[in-house]
Amino acid sequence: MRIALFGTSADPPTSGHQVIIDWLSRHYDWVAVWAADNPFKSHQTPLEHRAAMLQIVISEIDPPRHNVGLHPELSSERTLLTVERAKERWGTEAELTLVIGSDLVSQLVRWYRVKDLLRQVQLLVVPRPGYAVEAAGLQQVQRLGGKIAIADLTGPAVSSTAYREHRDPEALTPPVEAYIHREHLYKCQDATQKSLQIR
Repeated sequence: MRIALFGTSADPPTSGHQVIIDWLSRHYDWVAVWAADNPFKSHQTPLEHRAAMLQIVISEIDPPRHNVGLHPELSSERTLLTVERAKERWGTEAELTLVIGSDLVSQLVRWYRVKDLLRQVQLLVVPRPGYAVEAAGLQQVQRLGGKIAIADLTGPAVSSTAYREHRDPEALTPPVEAYIHREHLYKCQDATQKSLQIR
């Protein structure tokens, strides 16, 4: 069984995440998705909200994909621990592919026990607009034992950061945006609206 492991900060999840999940569902037997805390980033929203928004993103894919699931039990700051949990869940015979964005390739060498991690998974790098897949970074990972493929996919030029910093309305799907308003997430959005009202 070929399983794609797609963990993401999802702070918040964007339409780009949805495109990636949809693409993965057409290339793997099962796509395991979860929201995670990245130790190299600061997060604005609690994990349970990010997981709930990811579930919305998955449920919106049309036509529905029946080989995609949200797996919060895989969430960990240590990807190696995530992989151990995946092996417990699907067995040691499962072929695990860890999916990362092209922005994370250079960061990968600093991950916890990266050589042990790379022995247990294949890597799929998804190109992100603005983050070239650099040969030097790939070679560095390969020298550590990484088996890398590049996804034949480029997602839309949207990002969680752009939404948090600039409120890019194109970044999110309407149900995720509705969830954010309902739960009063990303407080600076409220502050922006107040400042507009004061003016």
